[in-house]
Amino acid sequence: MVEPVAVSPGAVAGRNLAQRITEELHKRVVGQEHMIERLLIGVLTGGHVLLEGVPGLAKTLTVRSLADTLHATFERIQFTPDLLPADVVGTMIYNQRTGEFSARKGPIFANIVLADEINRAPPKVQSALLEAMQEHQVTLGGETYPLPRPFLVLATQNPIEQEGTYPLPEAQVDRFMLKLRVTYPDRAAEKEIMRRMSGQPLADLEPVATPEDLFAARAQITELYMDEKIADYIVDIVQATRAPADYHLPQLASLIEYGASPRATIYLALCARAHAFLRGRGYVLPDDVKAIGADVLRHRIITSFEAEAEEVTSDDIVARIFDTVPVP
Repeated sequence: MVEPVAVSPGAVAGRNLAQRITEELHKRVVGQEHMIERLLIGVLTGGHVLLEGVPGLAKTLTVRSLADTLHATFERIQFTPDLLPADVVGTMIYNQRTGEFSARKGPIFANIVLADEINRAPPKVQSALLEAMQEHQVTLGGETYPLPRPFLVLATQNPIEQEGTYPLPEAQVDRFMLKLRVTYPDRAAEKEIMRRMSGQPLADLEPVATPEDLFAARAQITELYMDEKIADYIVDIVQATRAPADYHLPQLASLIEYGASPRATIYLALCARAHAFLRGRGYVLPDDVKAIGADVLRHRIITSFEAEAEEVTSDDIVARIFDTVPVP
């Protein structure tokens, strides 16, 4: 049995790594601490992240800047209504000279892939990402090609109420470890944004982390101590999204069409460990689960028509569950 450690050397090193990356990012990005920390959790655990918000909130800038702080390859795919699956994963090219087909790999073959405005492309293109995101491989012409390690999809999307958007399939949304809601900056941050962006070029960023640093951090995170009571708490939270009446929440039964998948349990535990890791702790607290819960669960709970009629969102449901399920 692994014993809890108050402050592990690996966690301290991970926190220092996160601080170096964050300091570099803040040379370009003003505020948005919540988004930056969640992106770091995605990078350190290898989980894909979906960022939702209206245009102009520095979603693309933050992801591009994050890639600049890492010794890693980076590709940006601008999703548009006329995009084809081959534009994402690649295609087979016929060589007349040799009479053979060869693979022309698409931009998905990079360490960090920015899928910009992912919900502006039709479902056929969105689905082209499914195999890559889950299996970390792409099949072209009947042959399978592994993707580079590390591999991470960081996607941005506009709210579905905007024109020209296609809702992401549930199967694809579930493959994103986190879904972040990016909000407007406060007054002080907006003034600083205005000052920095008044015709000045973007600050140059230095790569401060290698793939080896990320792999070492991932190993530390997966070994971080989690008590059985915390594990039971996580399972109870996810189970409450499927059978709310069993957890003294009968009023939620008619509001939830489908509860969270088993991926929610896996990712909630992993992200809680990463949240503790970034704070230099060698063990997980219930507060770590609560802090990351909404970002893991909001896109995995499918609300019913009744919930839409009552203007109840998945965030509201998650909040009620965390308020009701007993904390260990």
